[in-house]
Amino acid sequence: MAPRNPLNIGAAARAMRNFGVSRLRLVNPYEVAFREARSAVASGEILQSAEEFPGVAEAVADCSLVVGTTAVGHRDMRHPLRQLESGAGLIRAHLESEPAALLFGSEKFGLSNQDLSHCHWLMRIPLAGPKLSMNLGQAVAVCLYELRRDPQAVRKEPERVGRAAAEDMERITALLLELLRTSGYLNPVTAESGEDKVRRLVRRLDIQARDAPVWLGILRQLAWKISEKRE
Repeated sequence: MAPRNPLNIGAAARAMRNFGVSRLRLVNPYEVAFREARSAVASGEILQSAEEFPGVAEAVADCSLVVGTTAVGHRDMRHPLRQLESGAGLIRAHLESEPAALLFGSEKFGLSNQDLSHCHWLMRIPLAGPKLSMNLGQAVAVCLYELRRDPQAVRKEPERVGRAAAEDMERITALLLELLRTSGYLNPVTAESGEDKVRRLVRRLDIQARDAPVWLGILRQLAWKISEKRE
């Protein structure tokens, strides 16, 4: 709503492209040209196709859900107010069947009461303090990220990677012990207990199955180089 800084509009367009949103509608934008904003990296198409409207009513006429964004402050909110995470979930569900609009205010004044009257409910980004605010481009990016984010992703189990077999671990241990004997690291008097410590140490490394051949290759190369120099 009435954005003044063309760089902020460009930053918003860049965020839109990054998160797969393409339709930008501007209400009464400041007269300074914004379609060539340098901050719209690789997002010129969004700026060129941006639609301009004289008022909020015209801009959201075809949307069955209009959500306003606000920093709240000390204003008397007359709309339901939702946190970003829960609000984004409702918008995602609505977009599966019908269009929705996310309304941002100007950098200087935010959304007026008249602007807010077109909204079904409001959404806010939680900040660290009551007197803090976000740049317009940043606010657009944060909101679109939350809309794009897969809420199930945090519940997915990480890919399980198998541990190296005991046979491979013993090969790695044997090669390492050979190198330690050759280098003089292991004390002949306490060699047996030292070997046990090394074996336990190797197990604690929790080497993955896909990494075992790499470790074997490294240790074999070191052993070969040492033997080569001794000859």
